[in-house]
Amino acid sequence: MKKNANLYDLSSASLSEEVTETLYVDEWVRIERIISTGQASPEGFWYDQKENEWVCVLEGQGAIQWEDGSTKVLDRGEWVLIPAHVRHRVLSTSATPPCIWLAFFWRR
Repeated sequence: MKKNANLYDLSSASLSEEVTETLYVDEWVRIERIISTGQASPEGFWYDQKENEWVCVLEGQGAIQWEDGSTKVLDRGEWVLIPAHVRHRVLSTSATPPCIWLAFFWRR
């Protein structure tokens, strides 16, 4: 867990793999920075999380698909709240610029 860093620093980014960094965690909340460079969830894979998730795109673009087939494209500065157990997947992410996500997870 980092104690101080720049959210836009891409020195840990890889062009071939998504990078997930835990910025803070305790018994109530987890904060992650995710750097995506064109990655998406595997076909047929769905997140079904026990936690609520608030996620914001800080840079680039990311698209989330819901189980009902609807999608939400998030551009820089846009965010979405995903309640616990709402099935979703990452449909696409930009490679140039990389998609930088900031995600907060918590349980009720």
